[in-house]
Amino acid sequence: MKHNDGKIELKKITKSDYPFLYELLAERDPSANISHRKMPTYQKHVEFVMSKPYSKWYVIYCNKEKAGSIYLSKQNEIGIFVKKGKQGKGMGTQVLKLLIKKNPRWRYLANINPKNTRSIKFFKKHGFKLIQHTYEFIDQNNR
Repeated sequence: MKHNDGKIELKKITKSDYPFLYELLAERDPSANISHRKMPTYQKHVEFVMSKPYSKWYVIYCNKEKAGSIYLSKQNEIGIFVKKGKQGKGMGTQVLKLLIKKNPRWRYLANINPKNTRSIKFFKKHGFKLIQHTYEFIDQNNR
């Protein structure tokens, strides 16, 4: 698929992608994050990736250069992470369309932290609608 920066491809992740995925994770704003509160160790990261947590997980390539990652969870939730410096150029739109084309489903979800206004705007722009806000209570006495 073409993008205004060049050719976009999705390639299934391999072991050689683990360091790149870790760097991408380190770039993420913790306040906008929904899946974890603090940065895991590299070893924990590798264990997570090796556990095959998603039904599909790809590295995003732009002109043969790693530019981000996109996944589809076992519950059909989409997660897109584009490297800083590559954001805001339309790549997210292209990879979302590619993921949907490669993995047809009747329904897709996106779990987004309510503070992550950029992601909310992005998914709304692509026809996603808010269906719930989830609240969490952690009982410190039972941790």
